Amino acid sequence: MLGLLSKAFTWWNGASAGAAWTIWRSGELVGEDEFGNKYYQERKGGTGADGKARRWVVYNGYADGSRVPSDWHGWMHHTFDEAPANAPLPRKDWEQEHQPNLTGTLHAYRPTGSLTQGSARQRQATASDYEAWTPGE
Repeated sequence: MLGLLSKAFTWWNGASAGAAWTIWRSGELVGEDEFGNKYYQERKGGTGADGKARRWVVYNGYADGSRVPSDWHGWMHHTFDEAPANAPLPRKDWEQEHQPNLTGTLHAYRPTGSLTQGSARQRQATASDYEAWTPGE
């Protein structure tokens, strides 16, 4: 019962009632990424503003655009026609795995001297440090 209520009243956790209705009425599942996000496309193409089929994502958990990997992002924006589930993009040796934006989380990067480290820690010295001029010295 709680799951049904959370689906009815939250837009940030999976598909909302309106999105579920649209998926049921005119969408088809195209694929799923490694994060569990599901990607859909209209069954009948050409109803978008640019004359192309509309494509959308239903996030697994919290809705955050940075959780969409680059290959699926390209498919969603019609950069290429084939979905990565059917035609995965070739990976280069130097490419890193996709990582969502961690800003605002406990895993965010906090350099030495940042305000989140507390006032007891001092900023790390750099080559561009200068000594302030004091009048009368």
